[in-house]
Amino acid sequence: MLVLLSALCCFDGRTKNSLLSAVSDLDFELPPELIAQEASPDRDQSRLLHLDRTTRARTHHRVGDLPCLLRSGDLLVVNNSRVFPARLLGRREPSGGHVECLLLARLGEDRWDVLIRPGQKMRVGEHAVFGDGDNRLHLEVLERRFYGRRIVRLFSDGPHEVDAVVDRIGQTPLPPYIKRPPDRVDRDRYQTIFAKVRGSIAAPTAGLHFTPELVSRLASAGVAQAEVTLHVGYGTFQPIRVERVEDHTVAAESYEISKTAAGQINAARDEGRRIVAVGTTTTRVLESVVRVADGRMKSMSGVTDLYIHPGFDFRVVGALVTNFHLPRSSLLVLAAAFAGRDVLLKAYAEAIAERYRFYSYGDATLIT
Repeated sequence: MLVLLSALCCFDGRTKNSLLSAVSDLDFELPPELIAQEASPDRDQSRLLHLDRTTRARTHHRVGDLPCLLRSGDLLVVNNSRVFPARLLGRREPSGGHVECLLLARLGEDRWDVLIRPGQKMRVGEHAVFGDGDNRLHLEVLERRFYGRRIVRLFSDGPHEVDAVVDRIGQTPLPPYIKRPPDRVDRDRYQTIFAKVRGSIAAPTAGLHFTPELVSRLASAGVAQAEVTLHVGYGTFQPIRVERVEDHTVAAESYEISKTAAGQINAARDEGRRIVAVGTTTTRVLESVVRVADGRMKSMSGVTDLYIHPGFDFRVVGALVTNFHLPRSSLLVLAAAFAGRDVLLKAYAEAIAERYRFYSYGDATLIT
């Protein structure tokens, strides 16, 4: 079943004017040196700030302490999307000039939505080549869009399919705020242990902190696990450029929930057990599906542009594990919707004072 869920669902019948807020109300000063440039050596040893929404208490831990912080009976829901090496480096033809291409989404058998640099030089009809020999891809610009975005034809003239060549010659698509080129370590480290379904150009970063050993200890503590899929797209990097939080939109991303996962989540809700979402991507899947499936979880796939901001009515998620997010990002807005703006920003101020590391390779929060 294919479903497109509109961001308008976030209002849940409330009047739009009652929810207006300035972007500056959800901004804060972040020292640049706190944006993590490298992953922690040990995934589950990243720092973890536990924030209680009711008491507003804040305590400091490691991610490995989660078995002691969660409840027996909790259902931990993770995103099993797999990042593919979507960054291609090549040359324009016939000039030979450098070109960089980020594969955003496949639109058909050989049509892709991409981000190209330098964008102004790649006009309709222009060509580029990536790789060589049997591992070579050809690109032809079909449509020109804004800010370096293009619709292109991407094809292989060798024995391998496009995806196989991308896997051989592509680079890990590290976020733009990581100011270094990707290396071999990133191929593994910028991937969660849950990754199964190929399709993301950014990692569902809250899941990066988990290890098989931690998952085993959580199970021993009575915390069960379910998996959903949401393929993270370019929209996760886009800052909010409008003046009012509610005027922002997020790019649609594809999701899937299996019959098994739907059954696990429905059973937990029926029994009054807490749903703990690992990441904002998981949160969006759960809160999307419940709105189009008569208040229940259902096996389905589709795309969602659900935008969660303060005033949102969370129907499924009872606790959230998430990283520390950048100012003026939709991810920060979602966390503020869940925790409460003032509560979250005070926690962020404490995290900055305590020198926590922010964003994809940074530390984490547990909001209960």
